[in-house]
Amino acid sequence: MKKTALITGASSGIGKELARLHASKYGDLVLVARRKEALQELKTELEKKHGIQVLVIQKDLSKPGAATEVYEEVIAAGIDIEYLINNAGFGGHGKFHERNWTSDQQMIQLNIMALTELTRMFLPDMVKRNKGKILNSASTAGYLPGPLQAVYFATKAYVISFGLAISEELSDTNITVTSLCPGPVETEFASVANAEDTKLFKNAESAKSVASKGYAGMEKGKLEVITNLSLKIQLKFLTPFVPNKLILKASRSVMEKND
Repeated sequence: MKKTALITGASSGIGKELARLHASKYGDLVLVARRKEALQELKTELEKKHGIQVLVIQKDLSKPGAATEVYEEVIAAGIDIEYLINNAGFGGHGKFHERNWTSDQQMIQLNIMALTELTRMFLPDMVKRNKGKILNSASTAGYLPGPLQAVYFATKAYVISFGLAISEELSDTNITVTSLCPGPVETEFASVANAEDTKLFKNAESAKSVASKGYAGMEKGKLEVITNLSLKIQLKFLTPFVPNKLILKASRSVMEKND
């Protein structure tokens, strides 16, 4: 029986690569994003190449209630979701008090509320079946405060904490929750976040590499997947012993625009 994965933010970047990877294992897909044309192109590619079935749902998850609408469409289509991949998200560069508030509200809605809402909608069904896997796209940003990307870093801290907490709640089930925590990635993220000229994105990892590591970690039921070994060592073994003021200065320096 084919395992169906629902992937948000599937029209580009990590989400698109995750869709290709799941399809290569002959799993069906529900692809969710704002750009319907891009989703339809991906649907055509994957159905033709792998002989799977793909449902496309055009939805702007930065709008309140959109996540529940996605769930209702999936249920109406009679589809059981075994893999829930909450990948959609975006960031934004600049001082918090100077940034557009509507943009930051939408960021919180997408990065936190939609992810939480989708998990709340689909998780009870997984519990009833006593099987399922959840992969939440977080970031190494979630382990640090982020001057000049204060809201984005904070949303990813939520994603990591939320995933760890519910994974423990589900420890007596066959359901796992994995947080995918890459460093900078070669996607549209940098341009959307207005951060492409920062030091942070000098040595970005490919979306395909991140997707591969994240998917493998999800299949193994890992709690976290930090895709960059150097960052993993820094965050897990060095950063906890560094004073907060130094961490803040270092974090800000990589987010400063290059001259």
